[in-house]
Amino acid sequence: MIRVMLAEDQRVLREALVALLQLERDIKVIGVAERGEEAAQLADSLKPDVLILDIGLPDISGLAVAARVRAQLPAVRILMLTSLDKPGVVREALTLGVNGFLPKGVAAAELVEAVRDVHAGKRVVSPDLVSSALAAGENPLTPRERSILQLAATGTPPPQIATQLHLAEGTVRNYITRIIAKLRARNSTDAIRIAQHYGWL
Repeated sequence: MIRVMLAEDQRVLREALVALLQLERDIKVIGVAERGEEAAQLADSLKPDVLILDIGLPDISGLAVAARVRAQLPAVRILMLTSLDKPGVVREALTLGVNGFLPKGVAAAELVEAVRDVHAGKRVVSPDLVSSALAAGENPLTPRERSILQLAATGTPPPQIATQLHLAEGTVRNYITRIIAKLRARNSTDAIRIAQHYGWL
C-alpha cells in the first residue's frame, strides 16, 4: 500500500484528487493539507511514502515545503503539481531533488502512474517542462539582486529599498543597473517582466 499525503489549496481540486487516488487499490490517502506550513508539519508527523505537493500554496510555497521535507524526511518521495510552468520554477524544483514534476492538467491515469513510479524510485518529469527549464538556463540573479528586484516589482522606489535592506541608495541603483544588464532588459520594468516570465523572482 502506497501511503500518500496531498497538499493543495483549491478545495475542489483537492477533493477530486483524493477521490481519484482512493479508487486505486494500492494507494491510500493518509492526510491532506491546504497551506504550506500545515503541509510541512503534517508530513513530519505522518511520514507518507509519497507527498503530492502543489507548488502555489498559501503562506509558504510548495518549493519551500519541498526543501524542508527533503532535509528532514529524505525517504519521502515528492511529486509536485503546478499550474506555473515557468522555467526558473521547474529548474529550482529539480535542483531541490523532487522526484516528480507534472502540470496540473495531466490526465488522471498519468498522475496515478506517476505516484507509483516515484514510489518505486523513478523520476517522473514532464518532458515539456524539462526542455523549457533547460532552454532558459540557470537564474542569473544573485539572492541580493533577487530581493532588490522583488521589492522593485512591488513598486518600492530605490530610497525605500535601500532603507529596507540597509544599503546606500547609490548601491541599490548600482544593483538595478547590473540587473538590467544581466537580463539584457531595456529598463527596470522590463527586467521585472523578464525575471517573472522565467520564474526567477
